[in-house]
Amino acid sequence: MRIVLTGSSGRVGRAIFSALAGKHDVVGIDRSPFSTTHLVADFANETLLRSAFEGADAVIHVAALHAPHVGSIPDEEFRRVNVGGTRLVAEAAIAAGVKRLVFTSTTALYGYAVSPASCTWIDEDTPAQPKSIYYRTKLEAERVLEEMAGPELAVRVLRMSRSFPEPGEVMAAYRLHRGVDVRDVADAHLSALTNGDAQFRRYIVSAATPFTKADCKYLATDAASIITLRAPTLAAEFTRRGWSLPASIDRIYHSARAENELEWHPRFGFDEVLAQMDRSSLEVLPPGSDISRKSE
Repeated sequence: MRIVLTGSSGRVGRAIFSALAGKHDVVGIDRSPFSTTHLVADFANETLLRSAFEGADAVIHVAALHAPHVGSIPDEEFRRVNVGGTRLVAEAAIAAGVKRLVFTSTTALYGYAVSPASCTWIDEDTPAQPKSIYYRTKLEAERVLEEMAGPELAVRVLRMSRSFPEPGEVMAAYRLHRGVDVRDVADAHLSALTNGDAQFRRYIVSAATPFTKADCKYLATDAASIITLRAPTLAAEFTRRGWSLPASIDRIYHSARAENELEWHPRFGFDEVLAQMDRSSLEVLPPGSDISRKSE
């Protein structure tokens, strides 16, 4: 397949490029130069897109303004890039005869759906309640694509959970309920290029959780006990390393639909986080690292 990948210089885009390379002909677009990028430009340009999409079989649209940009970039620019740009991508894809568009979204747009002092079980049927302009525009972009999907263009939306580097003890615990390895995200995009005939489908992409929906009743107030029960190996590692288990867990992202319909299975759980940290991988930060909370 010939696949056009927007946002190819970013962290997620690079991972997707790596998953595609060697199997498909990939053309990367990004305004920042990188070895995975062939066209260095703002993707939100109709002329550029129509030329790039000529002869393409599929488009993976990753490029966007993100949470760290909130407050430093005007809301109007978020709408231009995240909403208007996504519409341009879909229009250009249809004009070029592209049959499949895979859109990278985020589980963070559930926002206010997570209730304080409780644990919320979140799947694709949970109503999104975004908090910031970033999350609102990602949801608006999803709606644009849902309206435009049809016989000419099948759309797959992947709502990915946290995959950026964080302190090892935080990242390992999150991998139980609200985190995912960026390589698993890339694999899900690869699977979404060819699955099914439906015109529009939406999927949560998160690491496999050991928790059940019934566990939510206890995770909000006694997460350590439930983690010890459901993930004893992780609990033992936390003890060995002198770390404290989380006292509470406020959400669980459930990706069963993606596993079933995409035939996608996340490969990298908390054990991989610990292994990466032990070999000083840049994918995991040292325990106790102070990070920007704008990535929330």
